[in-house]
Amino acid sequence: MMHGRFALPVMLIGTLFLGALALTGLNFIHHLPTQQWLNALMQPDRNNIDQMVFHFSLLPRLAVALLAGAGLGLVGVLFQQVLRNPLAEPTTLGVASGAQLGITVATLWALPGGMFTQQIAAMTGAVLIGLLVFGIAWGKRLSPVTLILAGLVMSLYCGAVNQIFAIFNHDQLQNLFLWSTGSLSQQDWSNVTFLLPRLLLGFVLALLLRRPLTVLGLDDGVAKNLGMALSMVRLAALGLAIILSGMLVNAVGIIAFIALFSPLMAKLLGARRLVSRMLLAPLLGALLLWLTDQCVIWLTDNWREISTGTLTALVGAPVLLWLLPRLRTGAVPPPLSQGDRVPAERQHVLWWVLAALGVLLLLAVSALSLGRDAHGWLWASGELWHQLQPWRAPRMVAALAAGVMLGVAGSLIQRLTGNPMASPEVLGISSGAACGVVLMLFLVPGDAFAWLLPAGSLGAAVTLLLIMLVAGRGGFSPERMLLAGMAFSTAFTTLLAMLLASGDPRMAQLLSWISGSTYGVDAAQALRTALVAVVLVVIAPLASRWLTILPLGSATARSIGVALMPARFSLLLLASALTAAATLTIGPLSFIGLMAPHIARMLGFRRALPQMVVAALMGGGLMIVADWGGRMAAFPNQIPAGLLATFIGAPYFVWLLRKVK
Repeated sequence: MMHGRFALPVMLIGTLFLGALALTGLNFIHHLPTQQWLNALMQPDRNNIDQMVFHFSLLPRLAVALLAGAGLGLVGVLFQQVLRNPLAEPTTLGVASGAQLGITVATLWALPGGMFTQQIAAMTGAVLIGLLVFGIAWGKRLSPVTLILAGLVMSLYCGAVNQIFAIFNHDQLQNLFLWSTGSLSQQDWSNVTFLLPRLLLGFVLALLLRRPLTVLGLDDGVAKNLGMALSMVRLAALGLAIILSGMLVNAVGIIAFIALFSPLMAKLLGARRLVSRMLLAPLLGALLLWLTDQCVIWLTDNWREISTGTLTALVGAPVLLWLLPRLRTGAVPPPLSQGDRVPAERQHVLWWVLAALGVLLLLAVSALSLGRDAHGWLWASGELWHQLQPWRAPRMVAALAAGVMLGVAGSLIQRLTGNPMASPEVLGISSGAACGVVLMLFLVPGDAFAWLLPAGSLGAAVTLLLIMLVAGRGGFSPERMLLAGMAFSTAFTTLLAMLLASGDPRMAQLLSWISGSTYGVDAAQALRTALVAVVLVVIAPLASRWLTILPLGSATARSIGVALMPARFSLLLLASALTAAATLTIGPLSFIGLMAPHIARMLGFRRALPQMVVAALMGGGLMIVADWGGRMAAFPNQIPAGLLATFIGAPYFVWLLRKVK
């Protein structure tokens, strides 16, 4: 009986250990002959560069991988136990991104104190984002779905802030951002001596909390009947997990998913008791990160350099998709026809649309006329106005067209999926389109605009199709669709980062585009974008009947005579083409596709066609404002319109999470 119980864990741990050990030996031999290992370990020859690299880089890197993996495993156990959420970990909760943002601020401001100050900054960033995410979900009893969605959106928000810092301080922060993607490269033993005592202390504190945490994992009512102070226990455990997370991010950057998989693997191996998971998960985390990092070293020696965090994200995202059907979700968001305090359906829609067109025209004229120069604010007119239009008009037209397309795409996707929190950005469809565009740039030389739209559309369509398939496994729900989209977005973002770091000269021009900059748009590009927008947007109203019926359910749609497969496929292609065309102009992040349909709905436009028209106008207006604000906010420098829209969109999405019951 005992033999059968422990056979699988021993076999898995042994396999991981032997695999990591064999790969480590292979990598060590590549750098240093075996007969020199002992001497390089004990007393390296300072005149032998290979021995110095072995002693001060390879060995401490191995030690840091073991320590960081064990720490992440422990952090994952704490988060998942306290929150009763199998998907909780520093990356999905936004804590890791908060720590990274804190380090960026400390580096940028050159705060005194060296490593100690940087550590405090990392912990402060982690704590602030953690408090925000937990505060959002607290009113919903720490709902697993709300926690993960809030955490992942806050990760995107912190990433947008970091991108803005990078744009204005690229040279100062370049090495920091390369490291923060999850690099275990070492130059000495300082990280080992820093992590070892602190992780041991954290492990001891976690063991001291094992009994109250065990009770807490059962039920709030049971814990209260036993006289336990729930808030104090949660606060202590979450505080410990967040502090350890900040410390690990400060040491090795963001390593995704190790903290997620280690506790889950421990459970699958039969570790039902909390104390067993506290012992087994750190061991599994250490082995997983050790093996992953040795794979990275082998790839670096034989192919090209990638970060350890990049590899864990690329491997972890598919596993997250596999876990989604096993996640218990709460109540679904309200149907699109309902909403909190949504006014009655607007009458005289044509007059409202004409009024919105008037506001849009006013915004366009203001964006073309109002600006700044060395002497202050300036309203351009006459000859000066005409002189400025070759620079202002193309980017304004492109931003307007992209906003219109995202507004329509958001309306289509929300009605196609029946999910009021879906959008091209949230579901990762924009990132899928961006991946299609980037991959096409590798295949087609020169001006490949004619190929970029089909490539982006294909990437967006494949992403949306996969999301719908994955979300349907184990019972379709809007929450699973959102989480599937977040997983795809994480994988695509990581892939894009790896391509950008490849050294290919074609990737340099994509950095500003990915951040949503319209700075380089010329008249020809603006005209092409506007023409594509006109063609696609004119097609969209033809699907208004489908969009009205599909949210009512498959059975109702069939009874009315709607052919579900052709209807869904046509809407999928149209939404994908709209998303791809907009992404070509303003990059993969903006949240316009989320905000515009909701603003239209809150204004009382709930029927499919009026909502789509108003969402298009709202999206265009928001992007005009974002583009103009990006030019003015940091004059004479410029903030990409897509990033500025993200500053508005991410808080809006978080507010929407709190609002939806």
